Amino acid sequence: MKTALFPGSFDPITKGHEEIVKRSLLLFDEVFVAIANNSNKNSFFSLEKRKKWLIDCFENEKRVKILCYDGLTVDICKKLNINYIIRGVRNCTDFQYEQDLAQINKQLSGIETIFLFSSPEFSNISSSIVRDIYKNKGDYEQFMPDNCKK
Repeated sequence: MKTALFPGSFDPITKGHEEIVKRSLLLFDEVFVAIANNSNKNSFFSLEKRKKWLIDCFENEKRVKILCYDGLTVDICKKLNINYIIRGVRNCTDFQYEQDLAQINKQLSGIETIFLFSSPEFSNISSSIVRDIYKNKGDYEQFMPDNCKK
């Protein structure tokens, strides 16, 4: 069985994240969506809220598993015997960062990173933009999956 890990903060999940997971399922038998509990990052939404959104988003897809983790992404991959990391890329700035990270992960563990470029309609959506719209009481829900609002 081919499995992959799609790590991120998902603070909050966006339609772009949802699309990357759905497209990943075309390549892998099972995809673990992994919420990184990053102590260096001050998350806006609670870990519980982010996990609930992901569970709700993929409730009808049995091949998607939701989990939370601390530490290095490659360590959770090793623990779960996963050899592939999925990363979504929206633009060239994302790509440069993700390329560096992928090379380090490969050097540390031998784990391959698969890049999926977001579809044009989602390339301008980021969690930080959605958070900013939310904080300023704008219409943020249009950028989140339908069953993950509020």
